[in-house]
Amino acid sequence: MSKLQLMDDKVLVGLYQKGDQSAISELIRRYKQRIYSSIFFLVRNRELAEDLFQETFIKIINSLRKNHYNEQGKFLPWALRIAHNLVIDHFRKQKLMPLQHDSEEFSVFDILPQKEKNPVERIIHDEKMELVRALLDKLPKDQREVVILRHYGGLSFKEISKMLDININTALGRMHYAILKMREVMDEKKIRLKE
Repeated sequence: MSKLQLMDDKVLVGLYQKGDQSAISELIRRYKQRIYSSIFFLVRNRELAEDLFQETFIKIINSLRKNHYNEQGKFLPWALRIAHNLVIDHFRKQKLMPLQHDSEEFSVFDILPQKEKNPVERIIHDEKMELVRALLDKLPKDQREVVILRHYGGLSFKEISKMLDININTALGRMHYAILKMREVMDEKKIRLKE
């Protein structure tokens, strides 16, 4: 493990602002999967997600260089807020809603890290991921957004409410209704997710 991997985000930000390029590389390595997955779940298009991911880190780098990073929160929620705002800006410009579906050749679940599984475990895992994708597709955009930020972005409800500029109770409510909706769909299909 390198020395940089042991440092917390605040120290890495400080080092980068003092000119250490390896510090930003470590931050990107540390959070690229979570940020990219969150973007992809919102836009559902691989090329667009990659473009917005790059734009996110360009904006992060520019903000850090100009000392516009505010250490009130953590680096990840700040970076995810930048990514989320870029997604919103993109769809405002395009006047589209991010309701596209996974394509047959690509799914975000294909890039999420997996532990080595035997063939049976892989089949079970793939079936579960297909079910989760289908359940997420059934949710309204605002509920899906909260689920994605909570479970794939790893944000707290307080961080989600701040990012989406909503009351914390609204974030909790959206998660609650999302879970109810997903359970309802599962009950209708008599499906159970087992660990």
